[in-house]
Amino acid sequence: MEQWQKLLSGSVVKVEDLPFLSNTSEEYKEKLRKVSKIFPIRINSYFLDQIKEENDPMWKQVVPTLAELDDFISDEESLDLDPLNEEGDMPVPELVHRYPDRVLLMVNNQCPIICRFCTRKRKIGFPGIVTRETLRLGIEYIRNHPEIRDVILSGGDPLLVPDKELDRILGELRSIPHLEIIRIGTRVPGTLPQRITENLCSILKKYHPLYFNIHFNHPAEITPEVEKACNMLADIGIPLGSQTVLLEGVNDDAEVMRELMHKLLKMRVKPYYIYQADMTMGTDHFRTTVEKGLQILKDMQGHTSGMGVPYFVIDTPGGGGKVRLLPNMVVEHNEKEVVVRNYEGKVFRYPQPSKKSARKKMGTPDSQEHTVSANTCQLPA
Repeated sequence: MEQWQKLLSGSVVKVEDLPFLSNTSEEYKEKLRKVSKIFPIRINSYFLDQIKEENDPMWKQVVPTLAELDDFISDEESLDLDPLNEEGDMPVPELVHRYPDRVLLMVNNQCPIICRFCTRKRKIGFPGIVTRETLRLGIEYIRNHPEIRDVILSGGDPLLVPDKELDRILGELRSIPHLEIIRIGTRVPGTLPQRITENLCSILKKYHPLYFNIHFNHPAEITPEVEKACNMLADIGIPLGSQTVLLEGVNDDAEVMRELMHKLLKMRVKPYYIYQADMTMGTDHFRTTVEKGLQILKDMQGHTSGMGVPYFVIDTPGGGGKVRLLPNMVVEHNEKEVVVRNYEGKVFRYPQPSKKSARKKMGTPDSQEHTVSANTCQLPA
């Protein structure tokens, strides 16, 4: 058994073993057991060691609370269970085809930790959802649809698939002529970095162009082990991007976000998305206002390089897809000028190109301005 497998097998999965609950009443623990029946617990041994105290940012991400029983945020049960309507966009089991040229393929439903805010709470941690047959159907669907040029492997976490099976899946996908890009969405490098082994890297580097979107939420997640794992992936030529979920009490602060993005860039991980938290059953206590996310983005701009400022997006409820949001830096715009505000709040005016100058660029003399008609329009020789 490899080190990462030992760490995973030593995961906390029961309320009795949760950190910092030893002095909690039995009544409270019994209520938490009800929570864990709705959504399982898993905190692997490595991640458990990163939790320093109750209610710290690492603790909040993985330890259940009674709030998960209280916040049902939609009148529609289907929205609570599947806020992004992934099931409605599944032509075959566990494959989401929402955008014209790309699909998301769930290759398992297990994770190195179980995040309490997960958008797929209906699937994660429960046995028997992803099978060899569902994978076969998904790969065949991609093979039979030449418009698909990009696939995202997701789950669960694809990197918890055994090396041999992951090699097989990637090999089958790479054999499809029209499939250009393979992406892997994973939280493993930040939550179980020991999984990034030399053998895994030797498999991955066979299937370029291969991209990683890695889930990081807080700078405390960046440890020497995580740095080593990300450097191993970057060294075999995999472009690394980050995805962060905006979470109240975890990272809803511009300084925290900026520190996280700086640490990611030092590991050659390009900040990509900050997600507004999805409207999943039992997660409303994690959600911030959208204005909070926009303010964080505004406070980051100008105080770090453009590389360190990710997109802020809402994955729209009901399956509308991702929508990028930007702070409103345009004060006014008209035919003559655009008035903008910079990161310091200073206002600047940018003149629009005039119709006269536009005509000059096309080669039309000023003298012809009022004499050229639709029937006689000619450019000068």
